[in-house]
Amino acid sequence: MPREISLSDVKDIVGTEVGLSAWIAVDQTMIDAFADATQDHQFIHVDPERARAETPFGGTIAHGFLTLSLLSAMNYDCLPKIREQTMGINYGFEKVRFMSPVKPGNRIRGHFILTEARFRGAGMIMLTYEVTVEIEDERKPALTATWITITQFDPKDRPEDHE
Repeated sequence: MPREISLSDVKDIVGTEVGLSAWIAVDQTMIDAFADATQDHQFIHVDPERARAETPFGGTIAHGFLTLSLLSAMNYDCLPKIREQTMGINYGFEKVRFMSPVKPGNRIRGHFILTEARFRGAGMIMLTYEVTVEIEDERKPALTATWITITQFDPKDRPEDHE
């Protein structure tokens, strides 16, 4: 996938994998920082000894929301930039499923399939992605989601042949 595409090319890539991010290493320091930022200090995330003794995971696991939040970094890493874009907006998620825990030392990456591109108003296009966050060397993904974003652009740049 090219690093940059034209707004008029977006409809042509619907139904294809448009991005595969680089691996991101998740370690206990990142998990602890996320716990501090979100005030979620549940022992399964921040207490390795207790998590080893009291959970089926063999130690701590990353917050599901940490994995979800890393989608932004994965997006910036691999999705093509739309040349005419003036601003990107995170519209939200239709569905998020936490499939498998991410453990300290795991590496994860995102697969992005563009499933829909719909123009809204004169200067926006809504993009829907099916996203899978893979854990390196694991069969089951960490997360699956349907993610919706909005790309804003100058209305004069809207392709004439697209509704």
